[in-house]
Amino acid sequence: MRVRWRDRSKVERVEWQTRFTLRTVNWLFFVAWSISGLAGSLVRDTVPYALGGALVVVNLVQCVVGDRHALAALDQYLGRGRVPRALTGVSAALAVIAFGLIVALTVTDSVRDGLIAMPLVFAPMPFACAYALTVPVRSFARRAAVAIVVCVAAAAVIGTSPGGLVVVALLMILTAALALLTFRCSAWSLSVMWDSERSRETKALLAVAEERLRFGRDLHDVMGRNLSVVALKSELAVQLARRGRTEDAVAQMIEVQRIARESQKEVRDVVRGYREADLGAELAGAQGVLDAAGIDCTVTGSAAGLPSEVQSVLGWVVRETTTNVLRHGDAKACRVELEVAAGGVVLSVESDGVGGAPSASGTGSGLAGLRERLAAVGGELEAGVVRNGTLRGEVFRVKASVPLTPPAQAPGAVPTASTVPDAQQEQEARR
Repeated sequence: MRVRWRDRSKVERVEWQTRFTLRTVNWLFFVAWSISGLAGSLVRDTVPYALGGALVVVNLVQCVVGDRHALAALDQYLGRGRVPRALTGVSAALAVIAFGLIVALTVTDSVRDGLIAMPLVFAPMPFACAYALTVPVRSFARRAAVAIVVCVAAAAVIGTSPGGLVVVALLMILTAALALLTFRCSAWSLSVMWDSERSRETKALLAVAEERLRFGRDLHDVMGRNLSVVALKSELAVQLARRGRTEDAVAQMIEVQRIARESQKEVRDVVRGYREADLGAELAGAQGVLDAAGIDCTVTGSAAGLPSEVQSVLGWVVRETTTNVLRHGDAKACRVELEVAAGGVVLSVESDGVGGAPSASGTGSGLAGLRERLAAVGGELEAGVVRNGTLRGEVFRVKASVPLTPPAQAPGAVPTASTVPDAQQEQEARR
């Protein structure tokens, strides 16, 4: 399935550009070096034209095979597969054939000047560039040295002058250096970027796991003690009932009911996130986590003096948006602004990683949950991609606004389950 350019992460875009570059290098050298050098040095005769035409055809096949060979070698370098041996063998054989045709052109005096050195540089390039990605650098250097010695020996056999042998050796060294500097360095840079991306994803997963552990600790703190008390009082009620002390047993069970109701309320508070939170601590924690993940985070504003329920809700906004910045998109910068005015407080979180940002409609559980929490204190949430933010370019912005004076309850409104008095709940329980 094709992915749009704007939906790709930055590393995926770099990989696409790297693959495109590796696929075009051979074609560029083929046109700029092999064809131009061959056209400028061929003698106008039947044999030179035949040998030159054969060399051009072989070079074309080298580019086609080298294209597949380079992509397969890059995948092997990145740990995604192996290069077929047959592909490597065909590419090497084509290089040998191209070198043989160049030797034939030299022996038959089909070239009249030194421009034949340009096709000589290109002949081993499609194979050498891809092969440099499949073996260690030291192994490549040793095998390249052996190939250079063989080429120089072949040139000496056909009667090349000492100066010509030095030129051949230097050209072969240049080809090996190009293979390492173009293909190997590009693949290494891409590999480093993917390692950094995986480390960043790991940090994001660790941040999510830490949040889950925090939730588990809160739930354990709430339920651990209460369940222990319930178990002890229930056991005591059983013992009292067996001894005939019915009134004492009933009193213990009423206490168990009270503890159970309290536990239910506390668990509801933990699950819904209505526990009081320190907004200042959440802002500092968000900046620390994002900076550790390599995202430049700027936090402005102070939470001092805000009501506890407003801090709790906005603390959850900071926590959820920080998680979204880590898990979605490919952000490099994030800006958190907290503005307190006479009528209310506004929290704005912007990040420049909009490729994988959550849907602005709020259909996901994260944004929908934030809207529910803000609605409980009369607040509103806006989320979407904007172009006029504090950061440059297109950014994803989450904006939460909460009035400092809570709205009055509408006449005739039905209280929710969480606002029913405990006395009424106790009466219903006794029934």
